[in-house]
Amino acid sequence: MSEAVHVSELTRKFGDFVAVDRVTFDVSQGEIFGFLGPNGAGKTTTIKMLTGLLRPTSGSARVAGFDVNREIPQIKTRIGYMSQLFSLYSDLTVDENIQLFGGLYGVTGPRFVERRDWVLRMADLSNERRRLTAELSLGFKQRLALGCAVIHEPPILFLDEPTSGVDPIARRAFWDLIYDFAAAGTTVFVSTHYMEEAEYCHRLALMNRGKLIAMDRPVALKQALDEPILRLETDNTPEAVEALQKTPGVIDAAMFGRAVHITVTDESTAPDAVRATLAAAGRTCESLERITPSLEDVFVSLVRREGGAVIG
Repeated sequence: MSEAVHVSELTRKFGDFVAVDRVTFDVSQGEIFGFLGPNGAGKTTTIKMLTGLLRPTSGSARVAGFDVNREIPQIKTRIGYMSQLFSLYSDLTVDENIQLFGGLYGVTGPRFVERRDWVLRMADLSNERRRLTAELSLGFKQRLALGCAVIHEPPILFLDEPTSGVDPIARRAFWDLIYDFAAAGTTVFVSTHYMEEAEYCHRLALMNRGKLIAMDRPVALKQALDEPILRLETDNTPEAVEALQKTPGVIDAAMFGRAVHITVTDESTAPDAVRATLAAAGRTCESLERITPSLEDVFVSLVRREGGAVIG
């Protein structure tokens, strides 16, 4: 596949603060490329540089073949951008929002009519054209914002936490649309906090403190984690986690649903140490087994190795 985005040593500073620190990666045409990281990791700042909303301090990047330092107007005609705020005007109707974005992207005449009708069908808003956007549910706003972002049929689509606050059913339907775009050749660049969404991406870039700390397919990232993960079922999960944090050989213990995921240094000795800690704390060990790490386990482990997430 041909290259849609090329990034080399991309850096952004705000005074003495380095928000993005020499990030390098490529994204192929038709790829769903995910950006995963805690708040303050540099995801949004990177996207803003790639979409022409923010100038890099140093480094280089090309989007759709154009230089982010010199050819921003050309880039903006070839990308779609959707933020977590949905980029819509709440005091305009559905139809007025579509007209506005059509005009901004130079979509006019018969082509606009065709694209407007497509947006309305895709968003399931054909009978709601004159309704104020402020009155729509989050799921409808999400699909309308997506339609407005791609009304000009851009080859590259940037989505910055596009499902924030949306219910799981609407979120899954939204990802079905993303897969449709990618299957048709659109490159999709998406940042997210949701681990289940990260699993949908073809490749993932994990960021922390402005740096790219890992990049690969989701399954490969999980296979590469070399720290054993144990899954514990117990009678009191919060108290078990608190007790296990102080156990020799336990790197980390955290609640994972109703169970506890325990990261350990040595799989052979850890089970006995875990059981002894639980018994001393008056807690039961209903089951304890090694498991394949989840993407969340990988994410937490890699962020911890890189100094932890930025607090505040």
